[in-house]
Amino acid sequence: MTPALNIALIAGLAGDGSWLSFLIATVGMLFVALNIATLSRRHTLSGSYFLFIGRAAGPLAGLVSGWVMIGAYLMTAVAVSLGFLVFLRHFLDALGLAGLMPSESLAIAVLVLAIGTAAWRDISFSSRFGLVLEIGSIAILVVVTAIVVLRRGTLFDPVQLDLSYLGYGGIATSLTFAVFCFVGFESAATLAKETRDPARNIPLAVTVSALLAGLFFVAMAYFMVLGFDGNARAIADSTSPLTEMTRRAGLSAAAGVLYFGALISSCACLLASLNAASRLIFSMARYGFIDARLAAAHPRHQTPHVAVLLSVGVTLAVGLALQPLGVLEAFGHAGMLATFGFLTIYLLICVAAPLDQHAAGTLGLRHLLASGGGVLMMTFVMFGSIWPVPPWPQNLLPYLFAAYAAAGTLWFASLMRRRPGLAKRLQLDLES
Repeated sequence: MTPALNIALIAGLAGDGSWLSFLIATVGMLFVALNIATLSRRHTLSGSYFLFIGRAAGPLAGLVSGWVMIGAYLMTAVAVSLGFLVFLRHFLDALGLAGLMPSESLAIAVLVLAIGTAAWRDISFSSRFGLVLEIGSIAILVVVTAIVVLRRGTLFDPVQLDLSYLGYGGIATSLTFAVFCFVGFESAATLAKETRDPARNIPLAVTVSALLAGLFFVAMAYFMVLGFDGNARAIADSTSPLTEMTRRAGLSAAAGVLYFGALISSCACLLASLNAASRLIFSMARYGFIDARLAAAHPRHQTPHVAVLLSVGVTLAVGLALQPLGVLEAFGHAGMLATFGFLTIYLLICVAAPLDQHAAGTLGLRHLLASGGGVLMMTFVMFGSIWPVPPWPQNLLPYLFAAYAAAGTLWFASLMRRRPGLAKRLQLDLES
């Protein structure tokens, strides 16, 4: 999805330094991944993030973190659903079938319900289905991009590689959007209870996901600017960057193939978001902090099917509500709200990991370095997302996120005060 849509946002800010923006974001995500790996190696728990943070900072902080993470995953699902509409339109345009574009509302409904059905089934089916979709989409993109680069005749772009020429202010501003391209890399940690040998496989999955995604983004940003003859501004101004890239290389027919890849990638991303959100909802419901019916597991598939249904319903309702804003604007708003949530959790995870190691008596220098690097990177990116103040209505988004987080904080604080047994049970589980 990043080369098909998000790259235009990055290129508009970072220009020829787009690849460097992704490289810096990759380093930041690797710091976060190392902290997640440290925690997930010690605690193989479903709904990991609210429990990880709760162990270090107390039950209320953990519950608010879970609340924020649920919102982040669901807003990612909304953004992905809206992105699907963009890719579907470009795909049909490339085939000369623009007149067959269905109603946007109908397309969103069919997509979310179909992917929700996959999430309803067992996690082996849905995770493998998502993996097959993503491998297929990346393979398509890599092959076509390789042909574009070969037709250009060189891998070397002196402008992109001249570090003195790059605009570092734009690169810094673009980091928020670069981080959004990674969100969800950590979602394997929510599936610990459904994973073989989770103490080994979850840290490995999270770390390798961050590394491979980062290398892919860096390479695609570099080669796409190369494919645009070094004109990053043209990528930013293009409503269909993949179509324009293939046209410049004389491969216009390949645009349909690329956007087909983007379509199946959006399905995989939506599936991952629904799976992760539903596991967090399930875990918090088990403790009684949200409706206990959401802690039900399907008798045959053993999935949190009620939590999946709620996740599907919220994604569909919010996606349809935002659609009148225009698909691209709605995509940007949903993605930015999701990013605020992820940045908050990534920052808290980087704080929680060394505290957890200290409590266990295993804190080492490497844990402090990973924590410090993650905290610095996430703080820098968060500050860049609110200063300089973005234009209206984007400037309202931080306040919407803050209101959502505050509502969760007030609700959980009130519930713990009225039902102290819930907090005690959670505290005992965290301590054990």
